Amino acid sequence: MAELPDRDDCVGLLSRMCLIRRFEEKAGQLYGMGLIAGFCHLYIGQEAVVTGLKMALIEGDQMITGYRDHGHMLAMEMSPRGVMAELTGRRGGLSKGKGGSMHMFSKEKNFYGGHGIVGAQVPLGAGLAFADKYKGNGRVSFAYFGDGAANQGQIYETFNMAALWKLPVIFVIENNQYAMGTSVNRSSAEDQLYRRGESFRIPGMQVDGMDVLAVRGAAEAALEWVRAGKGPVLMELKTYRYRGHSMSDPDDYRTKREDKIWKERDPIIRLARQLRDQAIISPDDLKELQRDVNATVDESVRFADSSAWPEPEELMKDIYADRII
Repeated sequence: MAELPDRDDCVGLLSRMCLIRRFEEKAGQLYGMGLIAGFCHLYIGQEAVVTGLKMALIEGDQMITGYRDHGHMLAMEMSPRGVMAELTGRRGGLSKGKGGSMHMFSKEKNFYGGHGIVGAQVPLGAGLAFADKYKGNGRVSFAYFGDGAANQGQIYETFNMAALWKLPVIFVIENNQYAMGTSVNRSSAEDQLYRRGESFRIPGMQVDGMDVLAVRGAAEAALEWVRAGKGPVLMELKTYRYRGHSMSDPDDYRTKREDKIWKERDPIIRLARQLRDQAIISPDDLKELQRDVNATVDESVRFADSSAWPEPEELMKDIYADRII
């Protein structure tokens, strides 16, 4: 693993990953109880990716992603209460109960979705970066997508424009090994996805996405390149989702051996063990951290349950902008 940062950063990384894990476990339970409807794609196993990348961001940097997005929202410090209320379709949700699992936004937190169309968020992410370059504000946009989306044509149109205009964007491939139920090795002629930008002269990085400190270190290096005005970077984070593609996926295409190998590298257990071994955090501290996380998630469920349903007239709101600035 990479070198440890200071204690507060270490605890922050571990706490955020634990929050995402517990929140997603609870979301899965609520879906099974019929309290969450529609699609629901859980992030369990991939927590180190967004947590490590977020740690390297500065104020104003932006994030956009696909539909496996709850972890990204929590990493961007969006309210767990607002996320849970949105999942359950309540008025107190971050999209007022109209977006559900796949479509939540927070301009305040510089999070621009949650998008249900595979790969559609990538050109939008380049658009955010284009605006930043035009304004000269020094911000960087992170456009996340998966190994399945990496085969979409619009991705490469975006790569071309981003490289041509040297846009301040980092393309993040969360390679969790499966596009729905199809292994990346069976669906991609070039399965080393960090190479996908070479023909556009976009430098690529392949990172252990199960090691939050390695992710953070790689993100810092990528940001240094982009902030220097050298154009985009492509990062492939090799990770693993523990659950099926969505809650409707029986997940019967993986072997127990494969599952076991990946779970032995669990990002939360790895970091917690390292912090314990180096006496940065005690067993009692870990228990207290877990209690705090559980309390936060439980409170988000209570908030969602007490939040009202949207009024019927809400359906016709937020469709068009009031004005163009």
